[in-house]
Amino acid sequence: MKILLTGAGGQIGYELLQCLQGRGELLAPGRDRLDLERPDQLRELIRAWRPDVVVNAAAYTAVDQAEREPDAARRVNAAAPAAIGEAARQVGAAVVHFSTDYVFDGRKLSPYEEDDPTGPLNVYGQSKREGEQALLASGARCLLLRTSWVYGLRGRNFLLTVLRLARERDSLRIVADQYGAPTWSRSVAQCCARVLAQAERASDRDEWWALNGGIFHMSAQGRTSWYGFTRSALERMRLPRTPAVHPIASHEYPTPAKRPAYSVLSGARLEQHFGLRMPHWEQSLADCLASGAPDPV
Repeated sequence: MKILLTGAGGQIGYELLQCLQGRGELLAPGRDRLDLERPDQLRELIRAWRPDVVVNAAAYTAVDQAEREPDAARRVNAAAPAAIGEAARQVGAAVVHFSTDYVFDGRKLSPYEEDDPTGPLNVYGQSKREGEQALLASGARCLLLRTSWVYGLRGRNFLLTVLRLARERDSLRIVADQYGAPTWSRSVAQCCARVLAQAERASDRDEWWALNGGIFHMSAQGRTSWYGFTRSALERMRLPRTPAVHPIASHEYPTPAKRPAYSVLSGARLEQHFGLRMPHWEQSLADCLASGAPDPV
């Protein structure tokens, strides 16, 4: 199986690069070769290399910065997936694409199902929703995987920021009224690799993709707040000096982009369809922190 992986330098993309090694022919061009803000490059590469699957892990993920750079966010999160879908359909490739819990407005008080109405509150979420819609309309066989609150020990994410601030400050003020499921980038990559393994084993891959496309939620089990996640991370790190952590309301920490108050995703469809269940967020956090030293931020 020929796999084209975009965004291999990002959090999920880096982990996918490790998970997909040895699964056939893997091409993972860096930014110097593939600029996601230039859709023609994507089309040309897909048409020339003719992969069996395009795994699009690239995204514009700076949520607050997207409010100031909406055009850049849409080029990467909407125009690029549209170009991938168009070219993939032309060469007969399938597409695996990652999306976000931020396509929802947070008004629901139970886990979001894949078919629930969307209603993004910020530019980032809207651009990701536009990317979903473009892929679904492209005619390509596609699998859209929504995840949430992604973190890891490399790149830029909430966990690394908290660990840095914990070493610099005596106290932290953390939002306690936004609820979601913190999801380790490695667990997303491992689960995605298992899905691709099922496709690879299928006797008729075209039929497999036709039967297994659509939107699936792939985030950790359970739920917590940013405050709860912070408390759990610091307790597990056992730092020489642990700062006091104070819960605050969202309005006490205003940000350019509004966040949904509740964005927990249901994993029932993933489990029913593929027999896969993501780990609980607390177990993933423990595994993540035990897996190595975090990168400095």
